[in-house]
Amino acid sequence: MTEQPFSLIPFISPKIPDLKIKGTVTRQYNLLTIHYGLTGKLEEIFLPSLSVNPARKDELWKTTCFELFLAVKDSPQYWEFNISPSGDWNAYHMDAYRRIGFREETRIQKLHFEIQKDKNALVVGVSVDLNPIIQVEQILEIGISTIIQTKDGDETYWALVHPAPHADFHLRESFILAMAG
Repeated sequence: MTEQPFSLIPFISPKIPDLKIKGTVTRQYNLLTIHYGLTGKLEEIFLPSLSVNPARKDELWKTTCFELFLAVKDSPQYWEFNISPSGDWNAYHMDAYRRIGFREETRIQKLHFEIQKDKNALVVGVSVDLNPIIQVEQILEIGISTIIQTKDGDETYWALVHPAPHADFHLRESFILAMAG
């Protein structure tokens, strides 16, 4: 089992909410688990309501959304997982940078969620079985990010690193965590 802690930093913006986003990502064979912890002034953040029947949905990034990017080392293809605090989710596959060969990843049928919220913290935990898309012996390159939307409608972009002059979670230079199976 490999476990790595992470802390996300905001892309420079005039209105960055007073938050901290930290967590852990764990890979045990081909089960990947990520926990995002959001603390701070949650009352300023727009958090979608919990879905009665969480489901696969598009355009989750248009509001507060946790994101996970996975790539196999030395391969241009990668996967994007969108994880809403509502419990809704989606997974996409791209053959190369930004929407080249973009399609919903239908081999991933389900994500296992754990959501805990109180007035000071939100914890979103997700587990995904990678067997349908990745071989256990392959080394993963991982990017972790979050879009935070305030109740005023402002958006900020948080990631492990921001290697470009604009926020771009799809850049492979931002997939800085490596994990073996």
